[in-house]
Amino acid sequence: MGRRYVSIWFYHLLSDWQVIRRPELAEVPFVFVLPDHGRMLVTAVSPLAAERGVSLGMRGADARAICPGLEVLDDKIGRAEKLLRALGEWCIRYSPIVAVDAFGKDGLLVDASGCTHLWGGERGYLKEIISRLKSKGYSVRCAIADTPGAAWAVSRFGKVSPLVPEGGIVEVISPLPPSALRLEEHTLAKLKKLGFCQIKSFLGMPRSVLRRRFGEGFLLRIAQALGTEDEVLVPLQLPVAFRERLPCLEPIRTRVGIELAIKELLSALCKRLEAEGKGLRKGTLSGYRLDGKLVQVTIGTSTASHSVSHLLALFALKIDQIRPGLGIELFELEASQVDAMEVPQEALWSSKPGLNNKSVLQLIDRVAGKVGPGAVHRYIPASRYWPERSIGHARSVTEVRLDDWRVDKPRPTELLERPVAVEVMALVPDHPPRFFVYQGKQHQVIRADGPERIEREWWMDEGEHRDYYRIEDDKGQRFWMYRSGHYNDRKGWQWFLHGFFA
Repeated sequence: MGRRYVSIWFYHLLSDWQVIRRPELAEVPFVFVLPDHGRMLVTAVSPLAAERGVSLGMRGADARAICPGLEVLDDKIGRAEKLLRALGEWCIRYSPIVAVDAFGKDGLLVDASGCTHLWGGERGYLKEIISRLKSKGYSVRCAIADTPGAAWAVSRFGKVSPLVPEGGIVEVISPLPPSALRLEEHTLAKLKKLGFCQIKSFLGMPRSVLRRRFGEGFLLRIAQALGTEDEVLVPLQLPVAFRERLPCLEPIRTRVGIELAIKELLSALCKRLEAEGKGLRKGTLSGYRLDGKLVQVTIGTSTASHSVSHLLALFALKIDQIRPGLGIELFELEASQVDAMEVPQEALWSSKPGLNNKSVLQLIDRVAGKVGPGAVHRYIPASRYWPERSIGHARSVTEVRLDDWRVDKPRPTELLERPVAVEVMALVPDHPPRFFVYQGKQHQVIRADGPERIEREWWMDEGEHRDYYRIEDDKGQRFWMYRSGHYNDRKGWQWFLHGFFA
């Protein structure tokens, strides 16, 4: 089966939106207007106003003259586009690829390939979309075809079934007017002048003749409608490679029902991940509610996993955060971050110490799910000179680094995030402090080791080197301090406290 596309046409987009907000306007003719070169032009017309002769592009004053009692509302630039994007994001429940119609700017284009079977076929798919949008108050027409161009044409100009059979584009669009091909106004004027009132009037003519008379853009629109030229849709949201969807026959409201839905989605997703040698690192469950709202929960793992039982346990911790409201009609699970998985060693003599133990990793994931992922960290060494820069955060618990922790020199058990300037009395030129003041308290130094010089990373920034000392005060407390730079007449040096020893 080839690709199938749906066109959704909101033929009273702004007026429907206004009636939803102000139901009393359903019985009143009204229009939206915008200023244009000192004139107020009509940008949207309600059905009652259209019946009385008001049309798009008309002056507001002329519209009032034609239709007594007309209510004129101020429009805003970009309002229709913003509303259409919001409707498009709502329609993502029917397909991961939904795009705004760039030509008419009053519709959506949906890539329905592989989605229609979830609603019992194409007829049920279109019926679901139309009925749901109409229940929200929008007047729509839909069509499904092999190409976006053909679906667009049938949704706006079709007189028969909105389901264009596969391979039947030519028969369906041939009797339609040329405007069904999304042509520019000047091209339509030429076609009308030549007497071409239907697409079939010129569809069989030589391409060279059509190109010379109407240009390359004219041929492109014909090719896009017939499918001989690809038309790329720009989705509102980029589709995720690993995503599963589960529509519900009846809205789900209970914890048990949500858990069963998650298990079903995980079974399908983990099967795909395992087949490609990958595992989930971050997953998001989305629930589309009957009232149109979206509820989401997200889990993360310390290492890649495609274990259904383990991932289900992590989602179980989040189910209480899901508010189903009147019920959830569609679940969607996506693995927004995946990593390659290594095949585990299965020999009898293989050991599983520490972080290589699968049960330890799963325990870390459960702890992170309860207290939050920000509460669990793993630090790894980094090849840097400055001590505060020599520590990095691991992307995963099992990440392996070639660098080792430095153990040839003593290092404090607690390192301050930033060195703190302290007042010091010391002998010169290279003696440790005799006493120093930290947080308003004076510490008398009785023992000191050093200095250990650590040079500045000159390829990154400028400044002085550091001379570190291990210092013990008269209370038995031990500190890690350094002097930045040499003693000199300019007094460019400064003492800092950087850490504490146990």
